[in-house]
Amino acid sequence: MKVGEKLAEQTASEVSASKSASEKRRQSSKKSGRKQKKLGPMPSAVQRLFETCKEVFANGGPGIVPSPGDVDRLRSILDNMDASDVGLTPKMPYFRHGASKGRPPITYLHIYECDKFSICIFCLPPSGVIPLHNHPGMTVFSKLLFGSLHVKSYDWVNRPQDSAEIVDPLHFQPPGLRLAKVKTDGTFTAPCRTSVLFPQDGGNLHCFTAKTSCAVLDVLGPPYSDPEEGRDCTYYNDFPYASFCGDAEFLTDDVEYAWLEERKKPDEFIVDGANYSGPKIMDQ
Repeated sequence: MKVGEKLAEQTASEVSASKSASEKRRQSSKKSGRKQKKLGPMPSAVQRLFETCKEVFANGGPGIVPSPGDVDRLRSILDNMDASDVGLTPKMPYFRHGASKGRPPITYLHIYECDKFSICIFCLPPSGVIPLHNHPGMTVFSKLLFGSLHVKSYDWVNRPQDSAEIVDPLHFQPPGLRLAKVKTDGTFTAPCRTSVLFPQDGGNLHCFTAKTSCAVLDVLGPPYSDPEEGRDCTYYNDFPYASFCGDAEFLTDDVEYAWLEERKKPDEFIVDGANYSGPKIMDQ
């Protein structure tokens, strides 16, 4: 066979192999495309939050705290969320103080609720206040989506827990008051880590004061129940420890105490409901 004929045959063979490889790539690309179509779009942050809540609170109930791993998992989801994930901006009317005197109303956005958990958002204009209240038997995750918020929280003191607390508080507890210790007293500015409170710890009783317009995304497990079930929201006044104890020694260097008194819901605390317009949850 002549050299020219051999070169022609070699060239034809290479062209055929190239066409075959190209066809395989096209087929592979089509299969890959079909697989991608089956996967569908990525779920929204709100949907991921919902799916995680379903798993974390699947066996939940009053007084039941999720495992540390589940707490971290849900906290991680919330830590990576911001206002854009729920369709909010500080320029929305929810966050305007208005011209009226007194405390501005708070806006409540309902996202989801079942008997295991609920997801909602509180929208606070500047100087808006959510008064001191409790969370009976609940684990609550609070994520500040934007703005600056002052938080003061307490946990109940039932009995002395260490040698520093040498006085039994029940020995001199004033009628109608109950002793609590301060857990948090400070201002938080977004972005910041999600706070978590538990039935007996972590600041189960808290109050919020908005320093700027701000939004708080809450996950409650389980939600509040009817008063007949004993887990309705209770409001409190707080008083400095020394107000009723005079010279009684109970304070320690690193713990601050106060007396809490039950009260009715404050008249100035107004909560307006509004439609949540962010990404919807697909519950299957």
